[in-house]
Amino acid sequence: MRSDPLTKGINAAPQRSLLKALGLCDAEIGKPLIGVVSSQNDIVPGHMNLDKIVNAVKQGVALGGGVPIVFPAIAVCDGLAMGHVGMKYSLVSRELICDSTEAMATAHPFDGLVLVAACDKNVPGLLMAAARLNIPSIVISGGAMLAGHFEGRKVSYSNISEAVSQFRTGKITPIQFEDLENKACPSCGSCSGMFTANSMNCLSEVLGMALPGNGTIPAVHSARLRLAKESGLKVMELVKNNVLPRQIMTKDAFLNALAVDMALGCSTNSMLHLPAIAHECGIDLDLSVANEISKKTPNLCHLAPAGNHYIEELDEAGGIRAVMNEVSKLGVLHLDCLTVTGKTVGENIAGAKILDPEIIHTVENPIAKEGGIAVLKGNLAPEGSVVKRAAVAPEMMTHSGKARVFDCEEDALNAIYGGQINAGEVVVIRYEGPKGGPGMREMLNPTSAIMGSGLGHCVALITDGRFSGATRGAAIGHVSPEAAVGGPIALIKEGDIITIDIPNNAISVDVSDEELARRRAQWQPRQPRVTTGYLSRYAKQVSSGMKGAVLS
Repeated sequence: MRSDPLTKGINAAPQRSLLKALGLCDAEIGKPLIGVVSSQNDIVPGHMNLDKIVNAVKQGVALGGGVPIVFPAIAVCDGLAMGHVGMKYSLVSRELICDSTEAMATAHPFDGLVLVAACDKNVPGLLMAAARLNIPSIVISGGAMLAGHFEGRKVSYSNISEAVSQFRTGKITPIQFEDLENKACPSCGSCSGMFTANSMNCLSEVLGMALPGNGTIPAVHSARLRLAKESGLKVMELVKNNVLPRQIMTKDAFLNALAVDMALGCSTNSMLHLPAIAHECGIDLDLSVANEISKKTPNLCHLAPAGNHYIEELDEAGGIRAVMNEVSKLGVLHLDCLTVTGKTVGENIAGAKILDPEIIHTVENPIAKEGGIAVLKGNLAPEGSVVKRAAVAPEMMTHSGKARVFDCEEDALNAIYGGQINAGEVVVIRYEGPKGGPGMREMLNPTSAIMGSGLGHCVALITDGRFSGATRGAAIGHVSPEAAVGGPIALIKEGDIITIDIPNNAISVDVSDEELARRRAQWQPRQPRVTTGYLSRYAKQVSSGMKGAVLS
């Protein structure tokens, strides 16, 4: 076993002595040691309940004959970090989570890992660590937040985000604003729509690294605790059979994830995280394949922010198994992929039924014929850019307008709040990419301000930054190459005509190649915004957003 250097033989006596200092007895030291990576903290709502999940995992591991040993992982809440310098640390925390888990699980050689995750960068960071370490591992998330209820309708975090602009423009009263603030996020768990956290929790199930139900069972349901115990039990089977993450997360598994991503209408952040996880598996996941998969895979779910349904409803309608079984009818899934259940994808989803066709549409009656995410390319984004097609209004699927150019999020937000953005324009926010930010901040506040101001049907936004899963509208992110390295987005001038053509996967600026070359010759790199600490090191090492923003 991997833990033998700590537990076996004469030379391990000093290590056994230290294990006994933890209170472990000889009977325990002779069993497999299972690292339980706990992301619990008291600042992230999706993580506040993870102590209960961890305890359930520990019981499952013990029931299965193992010894659970807990160690921590950090987690940054994108919602709490939004709109200030803290957002620079959101995406970059993914690498810290991965690196620190690698350090802990290598310094203390566990026989297996249970990765207790929940929100935003925590799930992909731990999946990256599992791939890098390649020891038997399983993911269990803390579950989804319940939707709130406000004035007879369900609401979520995205509603209170858009309400800021609605309040500023007099569209809602102070009493309504406060009432919505109190009701938008009613429980612990990952924010209730198909935002980044729930997207990745669902896709961890699709990848085969989590048990069925991981993506959709609400945080407050006891079924979540049972699933955690089952995950603890299951890791013992993985250890016994030496089933490794890279045997599960194959190229075909990532293609499955892209296909189900299209059906669900996941957050555009999945287009950052899937390539990054694949990279740790030694797989080059070229996102240009996403459009090909999208053409074969219709959008079957219209979950918030794209629609008015929530994760709890997806769970009641049959969950990810039902979505996958429906998608399998199209022949786009690789059903022979191995999963942590010990069974194949095909065996896991066999017989799963759609229990509510309003929540999970059939392939014969899709919400849209193409998938929920599109990759756009053109002279403005030669490497590519991404948009959540499922959350774009029909009238904005194609759009041309004058560029309004801003070199940071704050300036753009002030212009939107100040009524300086006009119908038909395209807001450009640059120098917010992985290197330029640094950290590739989410632009939820500007997109929410556009929607809340009533401009969502006539104003687009493009950025080399990224978007929250709560963003909706014609919001095109991950524009690559980014401005900080001299990408075309750095060369745009106020008033240039930008054309967005989502059906044809295109984005361009109406400027000749000769004029772009002239502007490029005159362009000068900006001085780094951060010159010390982790962000400075990150900016020097990080790759393009279209390559997953991984570190070299």
